[in-house]
Amino acid sequence: MGDRKVLLPGKWRTAWVFAAALLMVGMVYPAPPARAQGCAAVDVVVARGTGEPGYLGSEVGDPLYGVLQDRLPMSTSAYRVNYPADLTDADSIGDGSADLVAHLARQAAACPDQRFVLVGYSQGAAVVHTALGTGVTADVPGAVRMDGDLGARVAVVLLFGDPMRLIGWNLPDAYLWRSGNYCTTGDPVCAGGLNPAAHVAYGGDFVAAANLAADRL
Repeated sequence: MGDRKVLLPGKWRTAWVFAAALLMVGMVYPAPPARAQGCAAVDVVVARGTGEPGYLGSEVGDPLYGVLQDRLPMSTSAYRVNYPADLTDADSIGDGSADLVAHLARQAAACPDQRFVLVGYSQGAAVVHTALGTGVTADVPGAVRMDGDLGARVAVVLLFGDPMRLIGWNLPDAYLWRSGNYCTTGDPVCAGGLNPAAHVAYGGDFVAAANLAADRL
């Protein structure tokens, strides 16, 4: 099912759905400063999961970026979306969408030929959905949407443990053909399963995700 529109009671109901889907993986972890980016051919932009340690995220972003570097036949850079990744912060997802879109706008202006790979894990997947305009995220507090010119620079979108999948939503149709959405059997966040360990078991999907990125670039 592609993107669709629904009438929601308000922004707090949307935030509550996200929180309910993600609550079991909430932690508190300080965010390190963003790293400077150059004009690599491809910029991998990662929104980490709730409280996830590591620069791009120890469960998905950091190891996935290593596989992407091995598989992509061009130069790459990486950027960690600067946002709270905190379920107790009602503005967390909106803040993430704002930083993601602002980063892409800066990079697009500085590096006219650069393309983007967007990666979102768990709460980070909701950040990516929000930036790309998935309808259910319309009432996210502080949501910032990507415009069409920026969207054309996005080569591939890779989502892992996506809470929007649990409630029946996909990315907007324009992005579906260039996206991969990975959900481990039993994952409570994306599949409604009963195995929290499944939410941190995505290593087996990284090669397939990297191959998808290589095919789209």
